[in-house]
Amino acid sequence: MGTGMRAPAGALLALALVLAGCGGGETPASGPVVIAPTPTPTPSPTPTPAATCNLSARQNWAMTQMREWYLLPETLPAALDPAPYGSLDQYVDALTATARAQGRDRYFTYVTSIAAENAYYQSGETAGFGFRLGYDDATATLTVPEVFESTPADSAGLERGSRILAIGTNAGNLRTIATIISQGGTDGLVQALGPDVVGTTRTMRVADPGGGERIVTLAKLNFELNPVSGRYGIRVFDNGGRKVGYVNLRTFIHAAEQPLRNAFGIFRQEGVEDVIVDLRYNGGGLLSTAQLLGDLLGGGRQPGDIFAQLIFRPEKSAENESYGFRPQPEAIAPRRIAFIGFEGTASASELVINGFLPYLHADIALIGANSYGKPAGQIAIDRPECDDRLRIMAFATANAAGQGAYYGGLAPSMERSCQAVDDLTYPLGDPREHSVATALDYLADRSCTPIPGALGSLRARSMAAPLPSGLRLLTRARPANAREIEAPGIY
Repeated sequence: MGTGMRAPAGALLALALVLAGCGGGETPASGPVVIAPTPTPTPSPTPTPAATCNLSARQNWAMTQMREWYLLPETLPAALDPAPYGSLDQYVDALTATARAQGRDRYFTYVTSIAAENAYYQSGETAGFGFRLGYDDATATLTVPEVFESTPADSAGLERGSRILAIGTNAGNLRTIATIISQGGTDGLVQALGPDVVGTTRTMRVADPGGGERIVTLAKLNFELNPVSGRYGIRVFDNGGRKVGYVNLRTFIHAAEQPLRNAFGIFRQEGVEDVIVDLRYNGGGLLSTAQLLGDLLGGGRQPGDIFAQLIFRPEKSAENESYGFRPQPEAIAPRRIAFIGFEGTASASELVINGFLPYLHADIALIGANSYGKPAGQIAIDRPECDDRLRIMAFATANAAGQGAYYGGLAPSMERSCQAVDDLTYPLGDPREHSVATALDYLADRSCTPIPGALGSLRARSMAAPLPSGLRLLTRARPANAREIEAPGIY
């Protein structure tokens, strides 16, 4: 929302905000902005890069920034000996251990590469095979819920519903999914797929949705994640005589903004009255892109209507901001909105849904299952000489009514919800797919079953339980980078 650049009193700082499955906020068009350290009164000699970037110096830097900006300073340890921690990641995880145990910072604070994150936020660039993966604990199966256009997985003919039966570095050392799980759990599956490095090759035995098995070999390459699929990202349905617009948004990045405008331009031309926004795998991203989606859905809102609020800790209250709806030429004023969401629906996705609750009440619904539960966001603080970007959970999010703190997921906040499954027997965007069909039922005033646990507590949060179908996105126990956090399950 806005540019994300602000100047707090007493220091020349610029905030870069990200709202994601492990984060939340905004980054300007030129890439994430840096929060520069406050200059010291007496400059010291410029250290050599080796001294600046040794582990001890990086740990001290991280501790200083955390004490300055962390949303939950009371949870930070009074003192933490850095010596036992062999990496900056481990040290930052130790700093946030208390908040993580409370379910309020589930690796939302982390260290990443400046260069890699800039590339992701601009265009969704990542190195991989080009598919999303989900794992079913009950059946020990690894399934493909989504394949991205013009990627190695796409070229090999993999599709939604394909199952990966075995993985190896070549056809001679294939290991079954059950074997990999028994040896290393789901993190073992992630490791078996290899590092996110261009040229990494894996051979897999695949079961196609239509029947039959085959061996495929895929090599990872850099691809740009198209945030709105050209195949199924934009649809218009006839729902009992009422036109319904459907948009599937994969991630909130800069490259999503024009496709979203295109989608809503089509909806205006078609006379769409109701909208389905499919965020089932969307782990979040840029606050500016989330605000644009809110604007496009909020054609009936007044300029003074608040879409979202960012709330820093009390001593940083000068940074608090409220963001109103802004007029957009493509905006529409839907009668009802159905948001499709599951465990992978997080942060910026949740902020958009929450933003409409004070205005539409029961005329918006969560379709699918409970969302992830991340009503907070991050600022970015850079140490360029070390390529370190520290993403600090620094602010909470709320809607115009002050509703936030949905760490247990959004379902308890929704006046309407409808349980559905992620139905892999049909393509995404197909009106026969169970989540889309259920959304159409809601929009047409047909009955549906509320999401279980909608009145539950933090313990009922969706990340503690699989999707209704049994499938959950394959992610590491501890996400390693922005792509894993904001586009969960992509490899």
